[in-house]
Amino acid sequence: MRAHLIAAGKYHDIDFARLELLKLMAELPQLRTSVASDYSNGALIVQSQLLVTYTCDLMPAPEEVAALRAFLEGGGRWLALHGTNAILRFAEDGTVLTPDDAPAMMALLGTQFEGHPPIGPFKVDVTDPDHPMTRGVRAFNVIDELYLSRRTADIDVLLHTRFAGSCPEFGDRQWDEAQVPVLYERTVGAGAVLYLTLGHCRGHYDLAPLRPFNPHPDRCAWNYPVYYELLRRGLRWGLGLI
Repeated sequence: MRAHLIAAGKYHDIDFARLELLKLMAELPQLRTSVASDYSNGALIVQSQLLVTYTCDLMPAPEEVAALRAFLEGGGRWLALHGTNAILRFAEDGTVLTPDDAPAMMALLGTQFEGHPPIGPFKVDVTDPDHPMTRGVRAFNVIDELYLSRRTADIDVLLHTRFAGSCPEFGDRQWDEAQVPVLYERTVGAGAVLYLTLGHCRGHYDLAPLRPFNPHPDRCAWNYPVYYELLRRGLRWGLGLI
């Protein structure tokens, strides 16, 4: 079995996330993993059963989006994590904008990131208790970035949270959402996307040059066993083992 991991992008401790994901992938002795920092190697993606992405503000070129669609339509599975659907631009006043610059990519993923409140605690509820990803999982509390996204296609929500409040750093500031997807599945042809929004991480230097030194590194959901359980299940889902 083959998997391809893309781990790259801005404002996150990508080295930490990459290493943690590779450790989990190494638990599957039948799996062979290739690693990249962008979407350019379509041949490795096509050769894989599973694509795993942990990125932020990293978008594929149009021809690479077409290759991703072909991968999914042919039966490939894509485990997309945290900021994979995020495009970030900064206005002159410091407001974070999330422009619609990659509509084909966002249509493929099923959502586009629009903002998050400051890191804090929230409760995650089980939407679909019968899915293999959530069977036996109970509602849990976590401290993380609560990702708020705009839906761009039909998705099947498996875990969700709720949010009413403001995202003061972002262009879309006021929200009142009864169901915010935390984990969802989206069928594309014979394949599927599984998107898990949890998993923010940031080290001392990952905000440079915006902030030269971050005194308090963040590990967020990576501090919780339930997150690792979801990642393990996600890998097995992607390989057809559950």
